[in-house]
Amino acid sequence: MYSGLQDYRTFQAVSVAACVGLLAYAYYAQYYLYLEPCPLCILQRAVVLLLGLNALIALIHAPKTRVRRVYAVNGAGLGALGFLVAGRHVYLQSLPPDKAPECGPGLEYLLETLPFNQAIMKIFTGSGECASVDWTLAGLSMPAWVLIAMVLFCLLSVGSMWMKPIDDEGRTNHI
Repeated sequence: MYSGLQDYRTFQAVSVAACVGLLAYAYYAQYYLYLEPCPLCILQRAVVLLLGLNALIALIHAPKTRVRRVYAVNGAGLGALGFLVAGRHVYLQSLPPDKAPECGPGLEYLLETLPFNQAIMKIFTGSGECASVDWTLAGLSMPAWVLIAMVLFCLLSVGSMWMKPIDDEGRTNHI
């Protein structure tokens, strides 16, 4: 196997780059393609941001001990959370138009008027703007691509627990 893929820091750097890329495209779609994000889209962005921060801290810290499992568990947990949010979004998009929920208030309004836990529950129930599909690539909507990315982040984060650190001379260290 390619030793660069086993390098923990390379893995974390690629993870940071992937998160930056996902967020950059989301903002490109919002500000240049004029696709207004729904509340579930914004939650997905928040999860991607947290995944990127987790990977960035792991990259900088680069522990050579079992501490790296903390970063892996954080990454897997955030990936699972992102999977749930994106999965809910994909589900809403798959509903027939007559079964889709009606459009509701925006995220800012919900957070300003409702207690935080009620606002989150309202966001997860979704609304009409969450059910619309305004963009596709290879027949998949943006939330479907985020769903795939979250599965990959989750699986790769779990896999990173078993990566062997490589020392400065290129030798694999055993934990």
